[in-house]
Amino acid sequence: MAERIEIFKALGALRRLVKNPEATEEVFTIIRTLSGQSFEREFKRFEALEQAEALLKADRELLSYLVEDAAEWPPGSFGALYRRFLNLEGLSADGLVKASEGDNLVIEEPRRAKFGRRQRDQHDLWHTLTEYGRDELGELCLLAFTYAQTGNRGIAAIVVVGALKLRPYFGWKVFKAVKQAYRHGKEAQWLPGQIWEHLLTQPTAAVRATLKIQEPTVYWALRGGERFPSLLAH
Repeated sequence: MAERIEIFKALGALRRLVKNPEATEEVFTIIRTLSGQSFEREFKRFEALEQAEALLKADRELLSYLVEDAAEWPPGSFGALYRRFLNLEGLSADGLVKASEGDNLVIEEPRRAKFGRRQRDQHDLWHTLTEYGRDELGELCLLAFTYAQTGNRGIAAIVVVGALKLRPYFGWKVFKAVKQAYRHGKEAQWLPGQIWEHLLTQPTAAVRATLKIQEPTVYWALRGGERFPSLLAH
């Protein structure tokens, strides 16, 4: 699937995102307009996995599990922590669906479209897994982690602009936090290819160990040593 680079649209979306960091729809626009062939590369990597065919052919999509199975996740499981994260943040599992509707990217090929939706619906799972919160610094670090995982240049652009914006508040250490997040993303297992439907029922510590998720110590230090409340184990 050919993807064009649209610099001017991306710059406009970046300006709007800087003014309003809550404008999630602009993130989707930036990623789309600067992504180039990164989505296709990701899809090909996913398609080559042993579990890909079953996930692409499954009647239920990931979002269905996140919305409909939440009450069934056992205490201490990754799913239970994810559910707590959503509740404390006032979020819903399908919250990014609406935000992505403003982006005009239409993927007509069914398998790629399904993979794209699966990618979208993982975002808050990654928040919960990595322990990066939804404050601006946490979102920035998660995007740096995501860039390491996906190689999407649109995400890289957001990280650079975001780090420059936050430097007056955190000093140059904001770049140290971003660098650590990027390194952790490189060293972790490839998250887009994971079978989240299974991992949601597993103990959180076991999931983090299996996927080689490291503690975001620099991010915590910049928050005054405080871990993000909604991500604390319970």
